[in-house]
Amino acid sequence: MKTLVVCSGGLDSISLAHKVAAEHELAGLLSFDYGQRHSKELDFASLCAERLNVPHSIIDIREIGRGLSGSALTDNVEVPDGHYAEDMMKVTVVPNRNAIMLAIAFGVAAARKSEAVATAVHGGDHFIYPDCRPAFIDAFQMMQDRALEGYANIRLYTPYVNLTKADIIEDGARHGTPFAETWSCYKGGKRHCGRCGTCVERREAFHLCGHPDPTDYEDADFWLDALRRRGV
Repeated sequence: MKTLVVCSGGLDSISLAHKVAAEHELAGLLSFDYGQRHSKELDFASLCAERLNVPHSIIDIREIGRGLSGSALTDNVEVPDGHYAEDMMKVTVVPNRNAIMLAIAFGVAAARKSEAVATAVHGGDHFIYPDCRPAFIDAFQMMQDRALEGYANIRLYTPYVNLTKADIIEDGARHGTPFAETWSCYKGGKRHCGRCGTCVERREAFHLCGHPDPTDYEDADFWLDALRRRGV
């Protein structure tokens, strides 16, 4: 299956790229610059493409991102500290982000004669992000089937949609994913902060699956406090 992977540069999407490279035909990586404060993640997507020896395209949708105001990822709003599953993390929602990116990705895939578009949405995203949920994936596939009817038949490939981040790490390890060469932190500093929702989720996931965490965190122990506050 000739597959185009939507790759942010994060742990999930880079693990997915390695999975596709091992199990299918990796046609290339597609990334988006939407004005995210952690745009350094795109550098890690580029490194992944070089490592896997495939084309990498970064599509500039910063003008669209400026219109999606109010999110801590694209606006002058502080990224909250704490566990990913807490209500306050909803400030990190960029409205319709996945729908916008996937619509573009399907167009690119159709033009390149790819058979699938892969995205690394996973079970841990369901609480906060509606465009990561199985119902959205099913509806988007139906919409694209109609949009490309008679022109292309492209599958939306989401192997992680019902898995946890710990499951993804286990899968990534099986396929040789270099986790140190991935970026999760929403704050986009020189090091992973260790305190934002994505850092806490990342740190917890490595702990749950028992895989060594190679990440350099500014606060490597904050995740334990975040879990205690949730009563975990």
